[in-house]
Amino acid sequence: MAAALALRHAHAGHPTVLVDLAGDQPDLLGVAPSSSLGIGDWAAGGDDVPVEALTALEVEVGGGLSLLPRGSVSSSDRLGVAAAVLGAGHRSVVIDAGVTARPTWAPPDAVDVVVLRACYLGVRRAGRLAAGTRLVLLEEPGRALRVADVEAALGVEVWRRVVVDPAVARAVDAGLLSVRLPRSLRGLDLAS
Repeated sequence: MAAALALRHAHAGHPTVLVDLAGDQPDLLGVAPSSSLGIGDWAAGGDDVPVEALTALEVEVGGGLSLLPRGSVSSSDRLGVAAAVLGAGHRSVVIDAGVTARPTWAPPDAVDVVVLRACYLGVRRAGRLAAGTRLVLLEEPGRALRVADVEAALGVEVWRRVVVDPAVARAVDAGLLSVRLPRSLRGLDLAS
């Protein structure tokens, strides 16, 4: 979902950087990082590594989107600095933080987007969400929970409903998400 949001925002004319803390975005987008280094390596390097080095680690995806890969090290040190530096420019920043609570290093004006299936276990694990959280509900056949059930359990309204679409899986499996965004994801827009 992070890749789709970043792609849609970039294609709408907003330069965007997708920061991959989970490690799967290069494969989803069909791009190969020029090295094995990424934001985790930068963060683990400490104060000896300048903030300007972040942009050198980015991979151009195309259409106004660049990717800052995770790299070979997963480190949360200095991620607050990275978020501030990346967000201070003219670009929008989408961070794929994986499955985690709101990071302590997130800027105060960051918008959290939680993607969840209408699944009892997933809803229970998510718990109450902070006000202002944007909830994307993945809808699939056979689920008993309704939108109203999910909203009541999580304390926020569903921001977007996305039907689970085999075309998304095919585009991801082929590494073509960045060049052939499935119709079911084209309605996503960070600005709304």
